[in-house]
Amino acid sequence: MTPDQINRYARHIVLREIGGPGQQKLLNAKLLCIGVGGLGSPALLYLAAAGVGTLGVVDDDVVSLSNLQRQVLHDTRNVGMDKTQSAAQSLARVNPDVRVVPHKLRLSVDNAEQIIGQYDLVLDGTDNFDTRYLVNRTCVALQKPLISAAMSQWEGQISLYDPARGGPCYQCVYPEKPADGLAPSCAQAGVMGALAGVMGAMMAGEAIKAITGAGAGLRGEMLVFDALYGETRKLGISKRDGCPVCDVPKGDPA
Repeated sequence: MTPDQINRYARHIVLREIGGPGQQKLLNAKLLCIGVGGLGSPALLYLAAAGVGTLGVVDDDVVSLSNLQRQVLHDTRNVGMDKTQSAAQSLARVNPDVRVVPHKLRLSVDNAEQIIGQYDLVLDGTDNFDTRYLVNRTCVALQKPLISAAMSQWEGQISLYDPARGGPCYQCVYPEKPADGLAPSCAQAGVMGALAGVMGAMMAGEAIKAITGAGAGLRGEMLVFDALYGETRKLGISKRDGCPVCDVPKGDPA
């Protein structure tokens, strides 16, 4: 590391669980964040500040005024700008040493494997089940760990899905998407803006632990945070027998 990097990351380096070797792992890491919205915004800010070497960002949307109540990566000047471009500008101001790779597109079966395959770890901050299932399938196929969070109104949840290392996959926990109306979007149900900051920061924290090997991650556990009543709880989650994504016998198509 350069003298400037040692100074910038000094508070990480003095942590015995990270130290110089852990910080070097962060500098060498390649993370992909899918969705540059309420969850992706704070997660990316903290990952850039932490010195993650390469941050890929996937989003096909533009910044709107209604985003700014919680999507802190963007500001009023960037309304109408592509979210990936807005993110790249903001992250460069936070840490010019971080390489930001914009992917202005909607993830699909045609491009998911090619994009996700370039990265070590994936953060899913999307807001629809179809994309979440696609991201999960692709991460399982490529043996990439997946940190996924979600939120609505006053409550958020987060877990690390990593069946290649003994944990469940996302579809083990959510085998089928809920019926229409049972899981409304933030636009429909509303969301307290600061909740996005809490959950996005948790995603960044889990990513930093996963990269450096510090502490214990949320593989096999789901953390649920209730901002309205200030309560946090953990639920045990496990692989599901017969899961069509991660419990496929070798040689059989997923």
